[in-house]
Amino acid sequence: MSTERSEQVIDTCCTTVHTLGRQNAKKEKSLRYMQKDGKFPVMFQQAPGDWTTYWVDIFTSLVEIRWRMMFLIFSLNNIVSWLLFGLCYWLIAHVNGDSDNADDDLCVSNVRDFTGAFLFSMETGATIGYGYRHVTENSIVAIILVTIQIVFSCILDTVVIGVVVAKMASARKRAQTVGFSRCAVVNLRDRVLCLSWRLGDFRGNHILEGVVSVQLIRYVKRPVGSIVITYQDLDIEEREIVLATPTTIIHKLEPGSPLYNMGPDDLMDNHFELVVSFTYTGDSTGILHQTRASYTSADIRWGQRFQDMLKMGKKHYKLDYSLFNVTTWVPVPFLSAEEYDRRGRPADGTTLLPIGKRNRHIAQPTLLMRFKPGIKEE
Repeated sequence: MSTERSEQVIDTCCTTVHTLGRQNAKKEKSLRYMQKDGKFPVMFQQAPGDWTTYWVDIFTSLVEIRWRMMFLIFSLNNIVSWLLFGLCYWLIAHVNGDSDNADDDLCVSNVRDFTGAFLFSMETGATIGYGYRHVTENSIVAIILVTIQIVFSCILDTVVIGVVVAKMASARKRAQTVGFSRCAVVNLRDRVLCLSWRLGDFRGNHILEGVVSVQLIRYVKRPVGSIVITYQDLDIEEREIVLATPTTIIHKLEPGSPLYNMGPDDLMDNHFELVVSFTYTGDSTGILHQTRASYTSADIRWGQRFQDMLKMGKKHYKLDYSLFNVTTWVPVPFLSAEEYDRRGRPADGTTLLPIGKRNRHIAQPTLLMRFKPGIKEE
């Protein structure tokens, strides 16, 4: 059996010790329901309507494609339209015999071959109007064709401007400046075990209002190869948030919580994923945005808390975003919330934190926890 060698990596910034033990090389890697950047690794196969669904909502399709692809499509549209209208002008000139006629009998002035017709089409479509080539009153067909090309060019320019503005004001770009912490932590708050994670706005302009939602995703593979996915909402404190400063989202591990009976060892044996989202309105644009993230059991750090990053100055509050993802150890019982409540949350006593690997984080054996009534522990 092929294995990887064991090594230790010490992260002094987060005061945690990560261990990479021997792992089976053939062990199947778990697929996340949602990636850390908020994207879903889902690929459609034989979707209803196939490509017709993209053509029906062509504007949304153009907004969602990449910038280089959008510029390529619009450039080709302009060039092809100039070629087609230029071909039509050349056919009109050829039927009228403009190559041999005098200047007074031409349908399009100074258009005697395809090159001249293409240049006239490009000048008309781009509304350049040099004045050297122009439509005369000798052909009503040429006048109608010029009118059609001008209307088509206006419509095409309107679509281009609308798509560019929509892509520049895309909610995805704003969502990149609002983010969740890279990990979640479990610690004590008012003698209650809580699961928490951070949310912050990395820009100076603040958010008008926002709503946080959390879902627990479980997926089970069946013997036939299909997957059953279940969704369960989690209760959190303060769903509606004004994100002027980074805040901590808290879910209490109380009866009714799907994580109530899970301890630090149980997290590794349970395949679940926490999908968190923050839907908000920006104060500068008034556009609705959404930021998403997900946490697996490997992203949950038991017995840690986030370091304080907010300080008060003389005239301003000071935020140190270098501490946004930094955690530190705190005394926390390595028990499930159910077992912790069954033992009665002792008001006094000493509990030695056990030595052992907890979710790839090793507890420090010298930490002692003392329960005292009325003390808020985090």
